[in-house]
Amino acid sequence: MSVKLPAEQVRAVVAEILAESKEHKRNFLETVELQIGLKNYDPQKDKRFTGSIKLPHPCKPKFKVCLLGDAADIDRAKDTGVDTMDVEALRKLNKNKKLVKKLARRYNAFIASESLIRQVPRLLGPGLNKAGKFPAPLSVNDDISAKVLGLSCTVKFQLKRVLCMGVAVGHVGLTEDELTANVTQAVAFLIGLLKKGWQNIKVLHLKSTMGAPRRLY
Repeated sequence: MSVKLPAEQVRAVVAEILAESKEHKRNFLETVELQIGLKNYDPQKDKRFTGSIKLPHPCKPKFKVCLLGDAADIDRAKDTGVDTMDVEALRKLNKNKKLVKKLARRYNAFIASESLIRQVPRLLGPGLNKAGKFPAPLSVNDDISAKVLGLSCTVKFQLKRVLCMGVAVGHVGLTEDELTANVTQAVAFLIGLLKKGWQNIKVLHLKSTMGAPRRLY
C-alpha cells in the first residue's frame, strides 16, 4: 500500500464504521462502499478503464446468483441455494427488454453452463451485457458454491463519463481485519488502473449503507 494511505489509517476508518453500525443496529447487514472522486482525468479524451479484482472476503451481505444452465448443471445446483433457469425459461422471456432488465435487477450476478453461454445473447438479447452482468462461464469441473463465493468477492471498477464512482468492498458483518484487507486491496488495485496513479485521486471516502461517509484520503 502506498504511504499516501497507511494501513493504520484504513483500519481506523473501518473501526469507526463498524462501531457506528453496532451503535445504530439495523435490521439488515449494511454494505460498505468505497466512494472515489478522480481528478486530472478527462473521460472524453483519456482511456476509460474497466478492471475487476477478487478480494479476500465477500463484498455484499446478500449476494444473489442465478444459474442459466443445462440439465446436468441445474441438477448439480439443487443443494446450493442458487436459483436456476433452463433454456425454456429463457425462451419464455422472448427477448422482452423489460423482462430481461427485471431479471438483471433481481440478481447480483449470473453464471451459465459452458454448453449454454454462447446462446445467451441469442436467447435474451444484449440486456444482461448492458447491465454489466453477462454470465460467468461454469465448467463441468467447477464447484458451483465456490464459483458463487468467488463472484461475491469480486469488485469491478469501471470509469464511464463521470469522475466519481462507488463500489461495494465489504459489509458490516465482516471483522475489522477482513474489512481492512478488502479496502486495502481494492484501493491498491484502483491505483494500478489509473493513468497517473495517486495523482488521479481527488478523494476517497468509505461509508456503510446508512452511515456517514468517512474520508480515507
